[in-house]
Amino acid sequence: MRIFLAAVFVAVFLAALALCQNTGYQPDPNWVAPERAAARQNPLSGKAQAAAGGKKLFLRHCAECHNIDGSGLKQAADLQLPVVQSQTDGTLFWKITNGNLPRNMPSFSNLPETQRWQIVMFLRTLKSAQSSTE
Repeated sequence: MRIFLAAVFVAVFLAALALCQNTGYQPDPNWVAPERAAARQNPLSGKAQAAAGGKKLFLRHCAECHNIDGSGLKQAADLQLPVVQSQTDGTLFWKITNGNLPRNMPSFSNLPETQRWQIVMFLRTLKSAQSSTE
């Protein structure tokens, strides 16, 4: 009986998360990284282990709005979408650093630069269920 109740709880919890997901996310057309920032190369590129640290940072600082899988809650961006994943590492780093207050995205410039790059590395691991099946 306990296993059944646990399974029901998990199913209800996952359904509630799915209902909160921001499936209609549209990027802010005015939130564009300057060319120089967009062209920045990730100094952690090729260091896959950096994504593990990025995941811990993401869960601590970002999951409250972007969900633990990056799918986006309420008004926050769905970080799994191709429109996000197609952005350069430099662009994502710039957006994490500067935030977008009109869209309630805070600046994380207080995090050390290496940690912001780690978050970018973790973002690259996010895949939507749709893109996983394609």
